[in-house]
Amino acid sequence: MLEFFELTASGNVYFRVASSDGLVELGNADLPLPPGPLTPGVPRFYDATYFGESVRLAAYRRAVDGPASGAGADASSVLVQVAESTRSRQEFTRRFVRRAVVRDTLVLALMVLGTAATLAVALRPLARLAREVQARSPDDMTPMADTHLPADIRPLVAAANQQMARTQELVAQQRQFLDDASHQLRTHLTTLQMQIDYARREADAAQVQHTLDAIGGEIARATRSTQQLLALGRSDTAAVELAPFDLAALLRAVALELLPRARARQIDFGIHTPTPEFMAVGDSGLLREALTNLAANAIAYTPEHGTVTVSAAGDGLGWSISVEDNGPGLPASERDALGQRYRRGSQAAAGGSGLGLAIARSIAERHRGGLRLEESTGGSGLLAILWWPRG
Repeated sequence: MLEFFELTASGNVYFRVASSDGLVELGNADLPLPPGPLTPGVPRFYDATYFGESVRLAAYRRAVDGPASGAGADASSVLVQVAESTRSRQEFTRRFVRRAVVRDTLVLALMVLGTAATLAVALRPLARLAREVQARSPDDMTPMADTHLPADIRPLVAAANQQMARTQELVAQQRQFLDDASHQLRTHLTTLQMQIDYARREADAAQVQHTLDAIGGEIARATRSTQQLLALGRSDTAAVELAPFDLAALLRAVALELLPRARARQIDFGIHTPTPEFMAVGDSGLLREALTNLAANAIAYTPEHGTVTVSAAGDGLGWSISVEDNGPGLPASERDALGQRYRRGSQAAAGGSGLGLAIARSIAERHRGGLRLEESTGGSGLLAILWWPRG
């Protein structure tokens, strides 16, 4: 059995067989004993050092059924120990770890290379898209093509195209505003220059005074146009700051501001609110600008001794401010067109710029609302309603 064990082992093999009475001792008698007593019939495995060599041992004690040959009659148990050098196991472990490290390193390197190649292929459309965007001119707002792009990149390109479309619309709006403003101001300046030239050539003092009065009126109209242009630019670009405010107080402030103008034309100018304190949510500055323009238009186009009423209302859907007059009104065909910039009605007074309703409509749209022009409830006149929703 020892020879068979040596054939199957991969290192040095040692054994010992000894009886409990010490009369039988075979093999290597100095093999290290197991730590602690052995339980009969239960093998014990442990490590030790034998002649400076690390060994793995197995010890087994079993009872002797009868007197052993040449061992005497007092032998009651036999201890069997087998030891094997652990050098082969350590070498096997080192070889296994070395092969595992080499194999795992190769696998990790292949994974890194594969991931890098996959990312390079996947990001190639993005790199091409980045080059196309960098090569664009500053004023190029044409949509980017989403062909030959991965499906998960197309929503990003669509969002960028949508943002460029909004930017292009804003740039076009600003360019149109500059063109309109320059045309409007240039008209006033040309008129003023002509009036000044006429006053210089005129020898009659009365005519010069009449010309100076005309120049003063033209300056007032130019000032009003400039204020309206600035208000229109602010209504288009200023951030809407929603906050609770007293809508009834806003109506009273506008009425006090325009009351001298109404008295000069002997117009009955009044306000109506549901309660003395009527709370709403919106940008009070922009809404005051819109209401001022609507009320100023009503005062300007209502005949003397007429009536202009400014009122406010609210419900579960939103709030509204309205301006009603008993002036000449507007044909139904013109109501939808009014509110566009520099568009004036057929009943408009001389000197108007057609910006008042445009300012009010722009402010209403900035509040996600709208401006409606209807026939007055009295049968003649105009009712302008500016409405904006809650939330």
